[in-house]
Amino acid sequence: MKLSLTDLKYLTAYTIPLSAWFALEWQGAWSWATLILAFGIFPVLDAILPASTKNPSPEEEVSRLKNRIYDVLLYACAPICYLLLAGYFGVIQKGGLTGMETAGLTVSIGIVLGALGINVAHELGHRSNPWEQSLAKWGLLPVLYQHFFIEHNRGHHKHVSTDADPATARKDENVYAFFFRSIIGQYKNAWKLENERLQRKGQKFWSWQNEMLRFQTFQLAYLVAVGAVFGVMVVPFALAVALIGVLLLETINYIEHYGLRRKILSNGRPERVLPIHSWNSDHEMGRIVLFELTRHSDHHYLASRKYQILRHMDESPQLPTGYPGSMLMALVPPLWFAVMNQRLERNQQLAEA
Repeated sequence: MKLSLTDLKYLTAYTIPLSAWFALEWQGAWSWATLILAFGIFPVLDAILPASTKNPSPEEEVSRLKNRIYDVLLYACAPICYLLLAGYFGVIQKGGLTGMETAGLTVSIGIVLGALGINVAHELGHRSNPWEQSLAKWGLLPVLYQHFFIEHNRGHHKHVSTDADPATARKDENVYAFFFRSIIGQYKNAWKLENERLQRKGQKFWSWQNEMLRFQTFQLAYLVAVGAVFGVMVVPFALAVALIGVLLLETINYIEHYGLRRKILSNGRPERVLPIHSWNSDHEMGRIVLFELTRHSDHHYLASRKYQILRHMDESPQLPTGYPGSMLMALVPPLWFAVMNQRLERNQQLAEA
C-alpha cells in the first residue's frame, strides 16, 4: 500500500498519547506535558499555520476511502488509551508523587481519553460495521460515557441546533452552565431513546436487550476491575480522568453549535440540518490532531462521511481559530461572548439575506 504525506499527517494525533507517556515516565514538570502540548503548542500552531479550505477531488476521495491506513489509525486509539491508563494507575498505586505531579498526570491522561478515546469513538460510532461500533463503545468505557453512543447518534444528530438538543449551546449561555445542562440532558435522553427502541421491538425495559442497562453494568465492572487490580484508592483517580475527558467533550460540544438554530417550518418540524448549523474550523493543526472533527459542518450535513474525506463548505460559519484555541476562549465567557456573538449575528444576517 503506497502512503503519501496526506496519509501520514494524521500520525500527528499520536503526539498527544506520546506526550502522556513522557509524563508518566519522567514526571516532574513533564507531568503537564499533554496539557502544554494540547492547549499551549497546538493553539499557537493553529494561529501561525494557514487554514486550508482545500477539498479532496472525487478521485482522491475514492483513493482515501480504499486506503485502510485511515481506519487503522483509529483502531489503535482505544488500545493506546488502555495502555496509558494502566501505566497511570500503576504510577498512582506506587505513590511517591507530589501533588503537582499527581494533578499533571491526571490532566494529561484525561486529555488523552478525550482526544483519542471519545473523539475516535465518535467517529467509529457513526460506522455501520458492528466491530467498529464495538470499538467505539470500548473507547467510551473509561470515561463512563457509553450512553453517548445512543444519544449522539439517535438524538443529537436529529435535534442539533434546536432547543430539543441538550448538546447545542444557546446564545449567551456560558460553558459552565452548559456543562450541567448538556451532561444531565444527554444522559436522560439516552434512557428515553433506548426505552423507545425497546418498545418498538416489543422488548422489556428490564432485560439485557436494554443497552443502557448494559452500559451501566460495564462501567461499574470497569471501576470494580480498577479497584481489584490497582487498589480501591485508585478508583477516585479513574473517576477524575473520566471527568476530565467528559468535560473536554462537552467543551467541544459547546463551541460546535453555539447559538446556531434551525428554522421551524410550517409543519412544526425543523428544517433539514445544513452546513450553516455547525461552526467549522479549517485550521490545520486542530484538524489533524482531532481527525478532522473540526470540519463539523460537513459531518452534520452527512454523518456517514468518513473523516478523511470531510469537506470545507463555503456557507458554513467559521470559528476564529482551531478547536484547541476556541476551547480555551470558551472557558472565559466574557471573551467568548465578545468574539462569537458578533460572528453569530453576522452569520444570521447572511442566512436571512
